[in-house]
Amino acid sequence: MESHLIHGKDLTPRWDYSHHVVPPMTASVIYRVESVERGAKGFAQFGDFDAMTEDPIYIYERLDEPTTGMLEDRLSDAEGGEMGIAFSTGMAAISAVTSALTNSGQHIISNDSVYGCTYSLFKNWMPKRGVNVSFVHLNGAKIVDYVKPETRIVYFETPINPTLELIDIELVASQVAQINKSRGENDKIFVVVDNTFASPYCQRPLELGADFVVASLTKHISGFGTDMGGIVVGSKKYFTDIMMYRKDFGGVLSGKHAWPFLVYGLPSLATRMRQTTKTASELAKYLVGHPKVKDVRYPGLETFPQYELARKQMRSYKGDFMPSSILYFVLEGSPDEAKKKGGELMNWLASKSLNYTLAVSLGHCKTLIEHPSSMTHSAISVDDQISAGIDPGGVRIACGLEEPEALIEEMEKGLNAI
Repeated sequence: MESHLIHGKDLTPRWDYSHHVVPPMTASVIYRVESVERGAKGFAQFGDFDAMTEDPIYIYERLDEPTTGMLEDRLSDAEGGEMGIAFSTGMAAISAVTSALTNSGQHIISNDSVYGCTYSLFKNWMPKRGVNVSFVHLNGAKIVDYVKPETRIVYFETPINPTLELIDIELVASQVAQINKSRGENDKIFVVVDNTFASPYCQRPLELGADFVVASLTKHISGFGTDMGGIVVGSKKYFTDIMMYRKDFGGVLSGKHAWPFLVYGLPSLATRMRQTTKTASELAKYLVGHPKVKDVRYPGLETFPQYELARKQMRSYKGDFMPSSILYFVLEGSPDEAKKKGGELMNWLASKSLNYTLAVSLGHCKTLIEHPSSMTHSAISVDDQISAGIDPGGVRIACGLEEPEALIEEMEKGLNAI
């Protein structure tokens, strides 16, 4: 699979780039058709649920085009799915799969701690569609206790942003499968997992029983913070529903933005993840022993409460333990003191260090540090943050390609300065 991420398929019924060492970037929004009849057939594919196929007639970039198609095929293979559909952002992908699978009057169960914009989507916008969302702490929960007749989705991230708490994908999927035994196909509950924090190199939820994977391509898949994108991967059976949603709501990933993921991001994913995971492991071990640090959460630490679960479900294609590149820590002191000190530390690193960049996002070649309570999760009230395990003083680090010694040296200076 690592080789496939580099090379992929260059010949399919949809394209022939077998003579290109690097796949070309689609530069045209429109495509010539040989006849009115072929044009009519192409439009029929995107105007009729029953006529859509995975081998389209190219007409207009918003409908489909080959560069994005190549990326979709490669990401589908990377996640172990049957089909992939790319979107302009990760949130466009999350919106698409959760909207395509639900109708007015139906219900979603979401983990209580999710990315701030996902929380806003579920809290503010889904109810306007007539879709009710229940926020539940899924770790250790009995899903059947929260399921309603109208429930259609169980949604969660793992590792959870930003606390890195894990949810047992296989356990949740098995509980949902048991519930689905008494339901018809139209009443089926789907398990949807956001795999952004791990990437398919470190974890493949579909192999553990999930129905759909969503992810922001902007993060690990990109690796360089230059392009936004999102992906939905799942069963071919639902290709038409999600593809038609993308067509009509317009969140398509253009060929020009698909190309960097295809040419730079995926081919370097395995190498980058091995390096950044190693760096995160060493930085986490350093922070555990520091007197000014109260708590360090990183799935690769033996002291991590869910260490055995991490070893079970966070695995590379070769089966190596791969706990990814993100860690979260809290400084000593009361919540207010920890928050103040955390801000001082991040400000010091932002102004004095070379290797730490104060910025949101993750999966970048540069190490990024941020304050979730006031930045990525600010859409969630402080009380709800605390109940979901997000400490107001918590600091999130997404390790980049720097050497761990360089990060440790500057972190030591920063901690000494506060």
